Amino acid sequence: MLKEKIGFIGGGKMGEALCKGVVSAKLTEADRIIVSDVIMERCRLLSQEIGIKTTQNNRDVASFADIVILAVKPQLMDEVLNNLKNDITHRHLVVSIAAGIPIRFIESRLQAGIRIIRVMPNTPCLIGTSATAFALGKHATSADGQVVFTIFNAVGKVFQLDEKYLDAVTGLSGSGPAYVYMFIEALSDGGVKMGLPRDVATTLAAQTVLGAAKMVLETGQHPAQLKDAVTSPGGTTIEGVSKLEDGGLRSAMINAVEAATLKSKKLGELL
Repeated sequence: MLKEKIGFIGGGKMGEALCKGVVSAKLTEADRIIVSDVIMERCRLLSQEIGIKTTQNNRDVASFADIVILAVKPQLMDEVLNNLKNDITHRHLVVSIAAGIPIRFIESRLQAGIRIIRVMPNTPCLIGTSATAFALGKHATSADGQVVFTIFNAVGKVFQLDEKYLDAVTGLSGSGPAYVYMFIEALSDGGVKMGLPRDVATTLAAQTVLGAAKMVLETGQHPAQLKDAVTSPGGTTIEGVSKLEDGGLRSAMINAVEAATLKSKKLGELL
């Protein structure tokens, strides 16, 4: 278990997912976590569902926690950091999960020498299957990195990278669940078109994606090899694959990752 107390500035979907993931993984007790959110009902819900401390005052988080996780929308980051400048001190480790916000921006709003780590997780951390990457700020130590690795490794897979790669991580795995949900929905629609009940089609589609993903992760084989193993000459699968190629599935996915990456970069450049 972590010895540090954890605080979240922002109790939105990602903050909630991380809170639940950390508690479920038994990394810390619920009463050693605090979340601040401007919406009273949100605080009440998080407190009831998870058993954590909640507040509407961000300064309470800095007072209580050793690790302060910034889980606010990028456009709110400037105001949040300016209001916390005198409350975040060198005893804190600051972790940002805000898309597109570079470490230099956070450093410029806080006292000199604050330890900062930028992280890009995704929402499947709620069920322990997050894909996360993080980068150390210039004052963060390897021990700080290990703490962050421990937190996010408890809710999925983690990679430490140079910060220059985090926008691409945002475009791929940060936004990626939305792409996959769309794919599952479309696969289910295909089943319904061919006469399957909606609930059966959706479960078959989701289980198919889950199984295929596990095959990639657990066998270590290239996705193309696994695809070829399913695609018999003159069979049903190659007919479907041909239609996907006609529809531009590959280029659409590549373009989606590129667009989301560029949007993440733009968010940082506008600061």
